Amino acid sequence: MVRIVSPNSQPIDPCWESMSASSSPSSSLSWSAPTPTPMTTSTSMTETVNGSHLFNISGYSLLKGIGIGKCVASNTFTAGGYSWEIYFYPNGKNEQDNATYVSLFIVLASEGTDVRALFELKLLDQSEKTRHKVYSQFSRPPDSGPCTIRKRGIMWGCSHFFKRTDLETSDYLKDDCLKVYCRVGVVRSYTEGPEIYSIAVPPSNVGQNLGHLFETGKGTDVNFEVDGETFAAYSEGHSSGPSQRDNEGGSRSRGRRSSWRDNGGGFGSRGNRLSHRRTSTLSCRRTQGPSTPSNEDENNQLGQFLAEQRKLLFGVFLFFLFLFFVFCLFVFCILVSDVGV
Repeated sequence: MVRIVSPNSQPIDPCWESMSASSSPSSSLSWSAPTPTPMTTSTSMTETVNGSHLFNISGYSLLKGIGIGKCVASNTFTAGGYSWEIYFYPNGKNEQDNATYVSLFIVLASEGTDVRALFELKLLDQSEKTRHKVYSQFSRPPDSGPCTIRKRGIMWGCSHFFKRTDLETSDYLKDDCLKVYCRVGVVRSYTEGPEIYSIAVPPSNVGQNLGHLFETGKGTDVNFEVDGETFAAYSEGHSSGPSQRDNEGGSRSRGRRSSWRDNGGGFGSRGNRLSHRRTSTLSCRRTQGPSTPSNEDENNQLGQFLAEQRKLLFGVFLFFLFLFFVFCLFVFCILVSDVGV
């Protein structure tokens, strides 16, 4: 077992340190009121993402007789992240209607499942009256909610949108042209909550920095000599920096005297001097002088000084008591001799 003697303290036995740590009393358990858990909030938002398209149908008269179930389609347009098309059936969509009505539908033209949306189809009045033919879910949504389009090719609209004979004599047809306006509102739901930011913590490079300091030897203030080989190191108070050490210059002489006393000086015991000689193979030499003793060391030194003063005063008291006893004995002998005469 090797004991390391620091300049400002008595030799420390590692076994005694472990016994002291193990014999320390356990901390008492104290009950405290539970900390209230902070309340968090979030909000579910549901809204429609709208898109619209205007479909011009020119040459209506040429579409007569196209056949029941046949249609003309608009270009694809986007609404709510999906593609849509408008289908217009001049002779109707269903065979049983016998071409009495024109049919108008909106069709999902892209891949999608269970797309919930609101739709509006509007045949525009091309006169100044603006009495449009409207078939819409926006103004009055159905009781069952928005329409659900299950897959691609499913359509929403009206087979009996307008009677064909009435359409051909109305203001909706002008210059052999029809104008169809379509609006789609895809339903989207999302949740809003407090924004959470995360900061990536870089890996620690303390070990690399310490290794660099030991390699360069910059700022070292302690040298260890082991078997003739010298190792540079840092003392415990090295972190105080040069400015603090410079400000503590006045205390260095006192620390040097305390260190000399603790390691076998005039006030130390003989056992300490012998212990210091036994550990001379592992010597510690300071290159910048010893650090300032802590308050605990100063208190210990003051206690030792007071104890020594008390011992000195007690010795002086015993010395004078002895002189008084000798004086009394001398006087007693003189008195006895006088009585004998």
